[in-house]
Amino acid sequence: MTAPILVSAYPVSPAFVEWDPELEGELLPAICALDGVAGLEIPWIGGIHKFDNDWFLANVPAVALAVTPIPFVMGQLAADRGYGIASASVGGRAAALADLRRVAADVARIVDESAASVAVVTLHSAPRADSGSVDALARSLGEIASWDWRGAQLVIEHCDALVAGQTPEKGFLTAEQEIAAITQASVDMGLWINWGRSAIELRDADAVTAQIAQVAASGHLAGLALSGAAAGESPYGYPWIDAHLPIRSTYPASESLLDDAQVAAALAAAGDVPWLGLKIARRASDATAADALRTVQRNLDVLRAPVPLSVRC
Repeated sequence: MTAPILVSAYPVSPAFVEWDPELEGELLPAICALDGVAGLEIPWIGGIHKFDNDWFLANVPAVALAVTPIPFVMGQLAADRGYGIASASVGGRAAALADLRRVAADVARIVDESAASVAVVTLHSAPRADSGSVDALARSLGEIASWDWRGAQLVIEHCDALVAGQTPEKGFLTAEQEIAAITQASVDMGLWINWGRSAIELRDADAVTAQIAQVAASGHLAGLALSGAAAGESPYGYPWIDAHLPIRSTYPASESLLDDAQVAAALAAAGDVPWLGLKIARRASDATAADALRTVQRNLDVLRAPVPLSVRC
């Protein structure tokens, strides 16, 4: 495995819940110093940092960043179910595009005012699929791609699609629809697959492997993030919660469907994917930077293990 790894900083950091700049200042460079880690995924929640933009710009390590506005998108959807770049609502689509212009401005600020670079920006095919369309998404992608992103690669992060008979966590468009929108817009974008979010959609670990292989075969796989999900209640919440469960062997009580064999199968299906991600939540007992770093390291060890010959594609 040679792809660079981006570790999602916010679900694993105790300082994301209760601001602790000392803890965060210890944790972020320690994660980036781990073998194979190229950088961090950070959330955009209306700004560069949840608590202190200036602190982040002064303290973020000199690494590659992936910027994801999904926490902000979900907050907006709670207030307006028509919000999103795939929205059939003119107002909902316009609001989402205006917010992404703010993301682009903050990407520029990160590049200009910090030691970090921005390698990836993730987009999302909100709102729920019954309020969106491929055509609307394609129109938005064409516009978004024309803006200055300071060299960052734009990708659609595939979230759980709307499936009849299932209660969705996000319920956005299908991977096939997202690829169709990229093709229709004639833009240079790919799909970022999050294992756990695909498991929430498909309810079958082997089906996730198949989806990864299909997107890879299409030539649109830009990244694969390893993140778990569980079919039943777990320490992270209700069944099929999008809570970034860790790899099962690192915390068996999580009941995560993402076990060592599924990690190996996913990596084999992804092939020479440009980026890998590790997006796992801390344990409830992780209260210090050392605790959180230990959780990252245990999961990273599984991700970096050799892929067995029996699961190679």
